[in-house]
Amino acid sequence: MAHFPGHGPGRSADIVIGPLDLSARVDEALAVQAVAFGLGAEEVAMRRQIVLRHMTCPGARALGATTGGRLVGFVYGMPNDRTHWWSTVVEPYLRARGHEEWLDGSFVITELHVHPGHQNRGVGRALITTITDSATEPRSILSAIDTDSPARGLYHSLGYVDLARQVLFPSAPKPYAVMGAPLPLRRRPAGGR
Repeated sequence: MAHFPGHGPGRSADIVIGPLDLSARVDEALAVQAVAFGLGAEEVAMRRQIVLRHMTCPGARALGATTGGRLVGFVYGMPNDRTHWWSTVVEPYLRARGHEEWLDGSFVITELHVHPGHQNRGVGRALITTITDSATEPRSILSAIDTDSPARGLYHSLGYVDLARQVLFPSAPKPYAVMGAPLPLRRRPAGGR
């Protein structure tokens, strides 16, 4: 478990990173995702079913970031399976760029979200590095909205590179980038900071 000292006025309680029973706390996790990602009630209801289905997949696991017992961030992932929906969507984009092999022997970061009130404190970095530390796969892949965002900056600093950009997911309003990194992830941001 990782601990982060409290931040801000009055120094709130420590943030603790540890195992998360995502199936039992799915509604709490999706409330964090809704705020962090700007999801409406209909999208949350659809994602609830997806998360519960994902957590039944072999090797799926989740970590949470809590403060005072309240969930403020989470990550979950699993070994990639080419028959899963995500893989079938990204495969042609990766193949066209000569990166199809990334679909094999990879641990997929399915979701990573931190409540905006707790972002920029190393919580997202701790969640993703901790979950990939226990992966037996030699590399990790994920998708992120294809913009110059703090999330993509974090992924780049951990060693992720763009494998495909302008990836279109059905019903997603914005294109995504598929990114990959060898494991273990880099511990410090690029530039040695």
